This record gives sequence, C-alpha cells and structure tokens, in this order.
Amino acid sequence: MILPIYVYGEPVLRKTAEEVDVQGTDWKPLVADMFETMYHANGVGLAAPQIGKAIRLFVIDSEPFQEAFPNAQIFKGAFINPVITEEWGEDFVFAEGCLSLPHINEDVTRKSQIHIEYYDENGNFHEEDHSGIVARIIQHEYDHLEGKVFVDHLSPIKKMVLKRQLNDIACGKTRADYKTVHKK
Repeated sequence: MILPIYVYGEPVLRKTAEEVDVQGTDWKPLVADMFETMYHANGVGLAAPQIGKAIRLFVIDSEPFQEAFPNAQIFKGAFINPVITEEWGEDFVFAEGCLSLPHINEDVTRKSQIHIEYYDENGNFHEEDHSGIVARIIQHEYDHLEGKVFVDHLSPIKKMVLKRQLNDIACGKTRADYKTVHKK
C-alpha cells in the first residue's frame, strides 16, 4: 500500500524515534509498504517518521545510483532499531534531496564510511560497514530517526536563503508527485 509522506513542518519529523520490539512484531507488511511508497515517490530511502510513525525503522535501495556510481555496492534493506556506532573516512559532499522536502537539493557533507548495527524485518541482527553512496543514504535516513532533516546540516546563511521554500512546503504550497501530509 502506498502511504502519504509527511513533509517539512510536520512535528513527527522533529521527534526522536522510539525503539521497537523487533521479535514480537511482524515487520514485513510495514516494510513492504515503505518500499512501495519509496519506489512510487522515486526515492532511495524512507524512514518511518516520514510516514507518520516515530519508530526506529527505515528502508533503503541504492540501485538508482548504480549508473552514477558504477563501482559502488548496491544495497537494499530494512533497518530496525539501527545504531551507527562510527563514522569515518573522507568528507563526501553530495547534493541531497528528501521526499519530505520536495524540490530542494543542497550539498551536504558527510563522512564516507560508517559502522552500523541493526535488525532486519525478519528479526536477524546485522553488524556492517558501509561506504560511499550507501553510507550516505543510511546516514540521511538515520538522521530522520534522530529528528533531523538534511537542511539541518546547512549553514545558517543557506537555511535563511531556503526559508521561503521551507515555509511553502510546510504550508502545502509546494506540490510533490506523490501524496503528502502537511500543516493545514
């Protein structure tokens, strides 16, 4: 089922997401809905707060970046109760966008490598290192679980320049090609 995406200005995007019971819940239906929603909106990642749920869950699929990053690993997966334990490596600058901030793309600097621990939708524990574009996507989605959006990484001057666009998104004046939820 395709779910509406909550956009900038919605309080759920600023909450720190809560850990969930990994073993006591069937996560497969929600994960499937999140992937369907993400693909419908042409995204590469989607966090639960973006669908109105303040829980520690996100999904990613880096395949759309295969052409731009031919040497990068392709990774698709669900991350439940993830914890990034380390970020290191070169600074990696990339123009990020976000389904919760339609029509805004800005350069964000992130570390090129991460170590992450998480559970998948089957309740299996994973401990992995990721690099490059996959690490970036994970860091972006992880920020959503911490109540952050990518514009929080921008300079105060850049945020001031974007203020009108951000207000337009929050007020529903900016339309996306997918169903959104915004302040009335």
